[in-house]
Amino acid sequence: MSDNDKPIPPVEGSVRKHVYDGIEEFNKRLPNWWLFTLYITIAFSIGYWFYYAQSGLPLSDGEKVELEIARIQTAKLTTDLVIDDASLWAMSENTALVVAGRETYDSLCAACHLTSLKGKSESPVAIGPDLTDDEWVHGGEPLALYKVVDEGVLAKGMPPWGPTLGVQKTAEVVAYVLSFHDAP
Repeated sequence: MSDNDKPIPPVEGSVRKHVYDGIEEFNKRLPNWWLFTLYITIAFSIGYWFYYAQSGLPLSDGEKVELEIARIQTAKLTTDLVIDDASLWAMSENTALVVAGRETYDSLCAACHLTSLKGKSESPVAIGPDLTDDEWVHGGEPLALYKVVDEGVLAKGMPPWGPTLGVQKTAEVVAYVLSFHDAP
């Protein structure tokens, strides 16, 4: 007798009443590993649905695209930096450059112009003039402001920050100050 001719031993358990294509189905409980996998899958799908569809925590595709465009614009403005009125106004509308300019401003310029940029108009103790109004002592154009920050005005007590900061940081500080004004 060959292995193929051996009879199949009977399996214990009850058989369901239905038969499909001559196949009888035993009435047995699913294995625990299968049930565990099913329950974990259900819990994961509920957590996934809540996180992505309901919580609002992850960035949407539109927000990811906007962030990438802002990153590209920042890189574009800072690579091969050209200092002119148009580029300084464009930098003042870029959030990343304005934030970088604010950090530099707060560490170096706030001592004289205050963190509010109000200078003498807000506090008699302040040395520097108000940078938020429309009255500019040395010209109100972005290039004039850049020149003042870069070269300073020693007669008024403004030190030259250009050698210390460099072109990029100086342009960021000017962009931060310009962010308080409307572009023409």
